[in-house]
Amino acid sequence: MEAKAFCPAHVTGFFKAHLDDNQTNLENLGSMGAGFSIKQGVTTRVKINTKNNQESNFRISTKGYQSDKTDVSEYVLNEFLKLDDFSTKFFDIEHEISIPVGYGLGSSGAVALSLSFALDQALGTKLDRTMIGQIAHNAEVSCKTGLGDVLASYHGGFEIRIKPGAPGIGSVEKIAIEKISIIMICFSPISTNKFIKERLSQINGLGGKMVNRLLESKNYEHFQDMSLEFAKYVDVMTPRMQKLVDDFAKNNIKCGIALFGETVFSMISKDDEDKVLKILQKYPEGIIIKSELDNNGARILKN
Repeated sequence: MEAKAFCPAHVTGFFKAHLDDNQTNLENLGSMGAGFSIKQGVTTRVKINTKNNQESNFRISTKGYQSDKTDVSEYVLNEFLKLDDFSTKFFDIEHEISIPVGYGLGSSGAVALSLSFALDQALGTKLDRTMIGQIAHNAEVSCKTGLGDVLASYHGGFEIRIKPGAPGIGSVEKIAIEKISIIMICFSPISTNKFIKERLSQINGLGGKMVNRLLESKNYEHFQDMSLEFAKYVDVMTPRMQKLVDDFAKNNIKCGIALFGETVFSMISKDDEDKVLKILQKYPEGIIIKSELDNNGARILKN
């Protein structure tokens, strides 16, 4: 039994966290905000064989960019193991990660959601799509690796998360836009968990207002302006990021900041690609990613 699934990477430009220490239902926690999914992300393959004399009943490996933790994957697997007696099975899980981990690109959410889809397919558990999404969302919230990426990448596209929570509880409004390019540069990682703990009240005050503003304009250029404003307000701008933002501004190019990572993105028309890439060549220390919107969201792939 084997299956393969893909989940796009997701960038959040601003958000409002919904957390409650007394809340036992992880499905209800999450974030409102806005962001977009891109063509790169995580492809997960699951192969299920008979368990022989292995000490563990699973192996998790990673191709491409490496993640230093497997807790999100283990949480998802354990939720599926509760559905039936799979004690005679050995799970060989491989995540192929095509985006750098820890840079605000939603890699842990993409790991959780692609694994959830692949396990459902490989085991033939036939969960409805919403439940598959909820398992992944709960994994991310429980492991404190993110809040809204699963809901967003589950739907794909350029989205406003208008109600927090897991798929089936949270809701998004997708905004249709003409074909654009998305180019970003990743300088260094930032701990999401640390930021959420230390800056929550500050973050939430502005994030909630911005959701309402973007619902009115539904404009990706306004979204980038708000993302910059949000990043400055919560004080995540490093001197290197500010220098690049200034470079872009001098050339009349809009940009935003991925939360949370030292990552600057620009959503631009195809005509401006070369201009943006030329500016980014001045920053050889960064990882450059060129992409487009992924409007389909997480999905099963044919083997």
